[in-house]
Amino acid sequence: MIGAVVLAAGRSTRMGTQKLLLPLGGQPIIVSIVDELLIGGLEQIVVVVGQDGAQIQQVLCGRQVSFVENYIPGDDMLSSVRCGLRGLPMSCEAILVALGDQPGTTHELVSGLIRAFRLTNRSLIVPAHEGRRGHPLLFAACWRDEVLTCHDGVGLRGLLDSHPDEIFEVAVATGRLLEDLDTPEDYQRHLKSTRG
Repeated sequence: MIGAVVLAAGRSTRMGTQKLLLPLGGQPIIVSIVDELLIGGLEQIVVVVGQDGAQIQQVLCGRQVSFVENYIPGDDMLSSVRCGLRGLPMSCEAILVALGDQPGTTHELVSGLIRAFRLTNRSLIVPAHEGRRGHPLLFAACWRDEVLTCHDGVGLRGLLDSHPDEIFEVAVATGRLLEDLDTPEDYQRHLKSTRG
């Protein structure tokens, strides 16, 4: 079984409003991403929430996900990854870490990462476009303790840097799939690209 950690604890200060609740394709961004993970075959999904957790839980009501809270507001992404890891069962053979604000996270991409994990002998699976890596990132459960105890200040990049021979890159057709939404300009640009 492969579990997923969805990072949704950010404060969206650059966006000026909770970006995960902005509409995308007729529903909030976070709903679109969680739905893609579910379609992609992930059965255990933990959504890590912060100060807007009640609103995020409300829009995800009825979906097969669980929630954990990151009680350290403003802390780095790694603290949320760790919160999510602790909320997943130990029986997970691998963990996929997805960003709650990355609309390029599709079920096709998720399925491709899982397929690469199954078919290669690599334990770190990352999407990449022209040498640029991004999320979602999938890592085998053998790295769970390392993620929980190491790489402060650098996050999951530290895990990749420490084990380059374990990395398998899954090529994606466009760098747009790896982009997240941080600012109003990012959001408007993404809306235009989906319309055109």
